Amino acid sequence: MVARITTVAFQGIEAIPVDVQVLIAPGRPVFNIVGLPDKAVAESRERVQAAVHASGLALPPKRITVNLAPADLPKEGSHYDLPIALGIMVALGAVPADAVAGHLVLGELALDGRIAAVAGVLPAAIGANGIGKGLICPAECGAEAAWAGEDMPILAPDSLIALANHFRGTQVLAKPLPALTPAADNLPDLADIKGQESAKRALEIAAAGGHHMLMVGPPGAGKSMLASRLPSILPPLAPRELLEVSMIASIAGTLAGGRLSDRRPFRAPHHSASMAAMVGGGIRARPGEVSRAHQGVLFLDELPEFTPAVLDSLRQPIETGETFIARANHRVSYPSRIQLIAAMNPCRCGKAGEPGHVCSRGSRCASDYQARISGPFLDRIDIRIEVPAVSAADLIHPAPSEASADIAARVVMARDLQARRYAALDAPHIRCNAQAAASQIEQAACPDAAGGRLLQDAAEAMQLSARGYHRVLKVARTLADLDGAETVARLHIAEALSYRSAGNALALAA
Repeated sequence: MVARITTVAFQGIEAIPVDVQVLIAPGRPVFNIVGLPDKAVAESRERVQAAVHASGLALPPKRITVNLAPADLPKEGSHYDLPIALGIMVALGAVPADAVAGHLVLGELALDGRIAAVAGVLPAAIGANGIGKGLICPAECGAEAAWAGEDMPILAPDSLIALANHFRGTQVLAKPLPALTPAADNLPDLADIKGQESAKRALEIAAAGGHHMLMVGPPGAGKSMLASRLPSILPPLAPRELLEVSMIASIAGTLAGGRLSDRRPFRAPHHSASMAAMVGGGIRARPGEVSRAHQGVLFLDELPEFTPAVLDSLRQPIETGETFIARANHRVSYPSRIQLIAAMNPCRCGKAGEPGHVCSRGSRCASDYQARISGPFLDRIDIRIEVPAVSAADLIHPAPSEASADIAARVVMARDLQARRYAALDAPHIRCNAQAAASQIEQAACPDAAGGRLLQDAAEAMQLSARGYHRVLKVARTLADLDGAETVARLHIAEALSYRSAGNALALAA
């Protein structure tokens, strides 16, 4: 008799069903696992043998063969332990086959029979629900799996013996409940920043439209402080966005206690990050920083210090909202729709443009430093602003500053307008102006006569690319939304162009 247990293999955030086939036959005692297993799967035979023995069940001195089908699909990870152990118990008659048949199983086994948490439970639960099956997963991951569906049968045992007792009817496992991390109430507030009113205005525009932004200024001007306060004015994740973000976090193994959060991700990798760390990769092609920041913020501080190849690798995710990782034996994709916020000094010494400062290297200090950022990368940034040093007057006698809660209310209002607009244009998946395609933004942001003439003249004078032209329109549309205006006016076009022209010197250097 061949026992069959269903589990999954992961390709990106997609869960692909895998049939675990277990055969116990007469012959020399041996335990083989076939079907393209990696090292972690091959070592599972030692964990399974110890866990089954700790649960009071002895393996017979026979030939045990485990086949993971389809055999040409690579199998990676430790979550195959529990389905293999259950398959052996079914083959031995210790667990009824019909009791397990309606479930998808995943979990790692400890040597004493306890079931340890594994990555990817949420995508597995959604995949199981899609094929009409229940789920058996570790107890620590039960709250995560419960988000897949209210009516979906889920078992979350803490040990192999507890699962066996449940199937024998001597113990009842309660269904886990979905858990949500409480909203943080101690986020850094924009009211803490003294001065920099123009930078705060640009940050509000970026939050309202989901635009990419670059801040250029001397050390200590407050660029990092501004960026760290962006999450405090961003709206919470919509249900669909929450699911996408949580699936990536589940694959990456970063869902603490299986709890989901409706806060948008904020990732700030160090400038020494490699390309694999940034866009994903490795032997198992795990998601990188750009995918972990999906539907949130990717903050790159000291932008020119990043390797140019790493920065240019972000061009495709910024444009398409998806990251593709190709390997010799497989190709995976991760959603990567991010809001890029970057900060940099104007030059290596950080003093370029300050009154009275003369650099020993002359203009080359700034031009060489800024040239580390390519023109195509800069062309994808919507808002470029200069952040000057804070004056002593701002520090000693600061003017009243607006709190993040007040700004967040305007951002939510603007985003609601955008969501309704694109739903009316038969594009409900677009939630903000930055995500709109060129044809859609031309419909949504058609300027008035005066604004159209200004945009045409400026596009020729500034030599805007087609991408730059449409990004100016997107920013102008966001400015109109913040004003509650139906039509994009000349004033909105002028302000949007000012944010584009602030980076001309950088573009020339690149």
